[in-house]
Order: sequence, then C-alpha cells, then structure tokens
Amino acid sequence: MRENKIFSILLITCFYVVAGICGYFLYVNLPFEFYLNFLIADVTSTIIIFIFSLILNNASCYDPYWSVAPLSITILLLFTKPLNLVRILVSIAVIGWGLRLTINWIYTFDNLKWEDWRYKLLKEKTGFFYPLINLLGIHLFPTLVVYLCLLPVLFIYNYDVSFNIFVLIFFIFAIFSFVLQGIADLQMHKYRKNKNGTFNRNGLWKYSRHPNYLGEILMWLNIALLAIFALNNYYFLIIGAIVNTLMFIFVSIPLAENHQRDRKPGFDIYKSETRMLFPIYKKKKQ
Repeated sequence: MRENKIFSILLITCFYVVAGICGYFLYVNLPFEFYLNFLIADVTSTIIIFIFSLILNNASCYDPYWSVAPLSITILLLFTKPLNLVRILVSIAVIGWGLRLTINWIYTFDNLKWEDWRYKLLKEKTGFFYPLINLLGIHLFPTLVVYLCLLPVLFIYNYDVSFNIFVLIFFIFAIFSFVLQGIADLQMHKYRKNKNGTFNRNGLWKYSRHPNYLGEILMWLNIALLAIFALNNYYFLIIGAIVNTLMFIFVSIPLAENHQRDRKPGFDIYKSETRMLFPIYKKKKQ
C-alpha cells in the first residue's frame, strides 16, 4: 500500500487533519497572546507530523506543511475575523500561493516509499543523531521560518490597517511572485518529462538556476512589505522574509547545487553561464 500514490496522499491527509484539529484546539483554548497561541499550535501540529513521520520512517511527510500550514491559518482567519479590503487581498495572495504549492506537491509526490534525497543524505551523515536533526532541522526550523513569514498576515488580522497604493502594488507583486514560481515549476516538469539536455535551459531556467526559489523569496518579501505599508509601522515584520531568503541562499541552494555537481558533469560551466536567482541575461563565456 505504501507504493500506492492515492493511498499515500490520503494517509498523509489524515495525519494533517489530526494535527490541524489539535492545533486548532490549542489556538482557541490557550490563554496567551494571539500570536503565542498560533505559535504553540503551529509547533504542536509540527511535532504531531514529526511523530507520524517516525512511524512511517519517512521525513517527507512534512513536505506539504510548508504550504498547508499558512493556507489553513489564513483560511481560518478569513472566516473567523472581521474583513476589510487589505485582509481580503492578503488572504487571496496567501491562499493562491498555498493552493498552487500544495497542488504541485500532490503532482510530484510519488508515494510513501519515496523520500527527499536531502533527508536521506542527512540520515547518512548524522547517523545516531538523525532523529534529533530530523526534529529540529527538517521539522521545527522550517515551521518557525514559515511562522515568521506568516506573522505579517497575523498582524494584518489583529490590528487596524489602511488600504493605500503601496498595498495594491505589493499585492500585485505577491501574485506575480507565486505565478512566477508556478511557471518555473511547470517548465521543470516539462523538462524532466522530455529529458532534453543535462541542464534545464528552457524558459525562466535559461536565465536563473532557481527561478522557483526566486518566486518563493519574492512572495514573502512582498507580503511583508504589504503589511508594513498597511499597518504604517512594525518594520520588524520584514524579519521573516529575510530569514526565508537566507535559508534559501545558504542552505537550500547550496544543497541542491552540490547534489547537481556530484551527479551532472559540466555543472560548473552551467553555473558560470546562468545566474543563481534573478533571471537577468548572463552572456556565455567564449
């Protein structure tokens, strides 16, 4: 049954429903500040997913959490808090981003026999300490990054906000960001299906080695800026976007590129000809 995609997705969905119910129970019953209640609920839900991942011996059970948690939290706020134009706009952006990324996970996820190569690599390198690394590095650290990225949305729903031209601009940029990410993912799916060339040099991938990561970085940067202008204060809300950017630049991208360098000859030439993130044309060396 672990090799059946539909069964695997349904089982993971059940795990997330359990985690979500537990998280919601804590959120509505804890006596703490709005933001702390959300944080505790978020971390608790992550630990529940971690326990299920241990039962199944597959850390990739956590993969959809990156999109499902913000999506679920935003929908909860949308239906339980008073609405205004700013709250509706930021919700559209986050829900659109979350649905697209979750659908992409469903498309790319094979079954419970499959596990992300990065987790397997960590398991090999850390050995005895892997369960701790799994909990802290694979599960809790990304959850905290996502929480920081979502904090601007929580502030928008918890404080008075004002609509202005900058809110509209950064809303449009946020939509553009996850559309960019979606186009990059579709182009990568097409490349993997056709296997045309050692490296993907089609579409956005001709100009950027990681246009999908670029879309993710820009998404949360625009959400943070939207919140700052809507609140006319709280500049620290940019911290989540900064941490997210640093995570991609210093963790996700180096891991992915070292993996490609080990597997694909000519990677250094490809790297010298194609920019890391921003899809600005880089002239090939003669």
